[in-house]
Amino acid sequence: MGSLTIGAFARASRLSAKALRRYDELGLLRPARVDPYTGYRYYDETQLERARLVAWLRRIGMPLARIGDVCDLYETDAAAAGRDVRAYWARVEAETAARRDLATFLIDHLSGLPAGKDAAAMSSDGNAPLGIRYAARSDRGLVRETNQDAAYAGSRLLAVADGYGGEGAHASTAAIEALKALAGPSPAGPDAGSDAGPSGSGRGMGPLPGGDLLNALAESVEGVNRAVNGLADSGTTLTAMLWTGSQLALVHIGDTRAYLLRDGEFFQITHDHSVVQSMIDEGTLSAEEAASHPQRAMLLRALDGSAGLARPDLRLHDARAGDRYLLCSDGLFAAVPPEAIRDVVTTAEGPEPAVRDLIDLARRAGGPDNIACVVADVSAL
Repeated sequence: MGSLTIGAFARASRLSAKALRRYDELGLLRPARVDPYTGYRYYDETQLERARLVAWLRRIGMPLARIGDVCDLYETDAAAAGRDVRAYWARVEAETAARRDLATFLIDHLSGLPAGKDAAAMSSDGNAPLGIRYAARSDRGLVRETNQDAAYAGSRLLAVADGYGGEGAHASTAAIEALKALAGPSPAGPDAGSDAGPSGSGRGMGPLPGGDLLNALAESVEGVNRAVNGLADSGTTLTAMLWTGSQLALVHIGDTRAYLLRDGEFFQITHDHSVVQSMIDEGTLSAEEAASHPQRAMLLRALDGSAGLARPDLRLHDARAGDRYLLCSDGLFAAVPPEAIRDVVTTAEGPEPAVRDLIDLARRAGGPDNIACVVADVSAL
């Protein structure tokens, strides 16, 4: 094969000579030969394929360290390299969606638009704020000896947490209590919408700066992680929504979930932080296979008191009149087919019947785990 100078190789690979020198230093793309007297770098034509792959991966923003791993994998298993790129891009899309929501808020905020005053978030008179009707309930199920799930719904806060380990019940309760303190007292009373099962309604708090709200949520999650520290081999997942009147801030970590029913469409708005979900993202496991996978309960992110806190997903959402939200633990969605969940959420006449029917579904499916559900309806006041 022909030997190319660094200049010729740069032109052929569409990489600059400066980039090639940098990739040599990092061990990402070594020259085939370096002249011991002049220091000139020479490359083989056989290296062009790897160089072009590096260029393509850099164009999608992949970090250099990961590019090296993908290139090495490509040389032995091209299909596996493709799955690695797919998994990387799935993560990019999830992070981009979160940044898009925050950017939308910032554009409105910096343009001087009142928070939450978009047409979709207002009632027909264009001025009335949105309110929510809500219900929450958790259930031990039919197999577990204790209930480590927690659920809460109030005029400001909707939350579910799924604890694990010997003190999992304490961990899940601590997570929700921290967010309740952030939300403040509910107009309907301090216990409205608690685990015991009450339902209620409320206007929600007045508009708050979205950036401040997300920062406050992030700080609260850090506080939860500190509170969990010291609970031996215990932790919790958390999915919660904090209402501002016509917007909501979502915080999510672990495999509890949030779903949205809007205009007849029912879809999940959180992404599981679990081993099986990462395998689905990578294309190595189907959703059907994940349901019975032996590692289906293994988490990649959770609140467990560790010093290196895994960052939660934080997003801002605009609410619309007619929306219905479901927050739940895996005791529901791991036991009940998605079509059955959708049917109940779509047809139930209110949050309380929806919560009751969903828990009944999980119990009729064997109730193998604790079950936590929160349902909230958005309407114009």
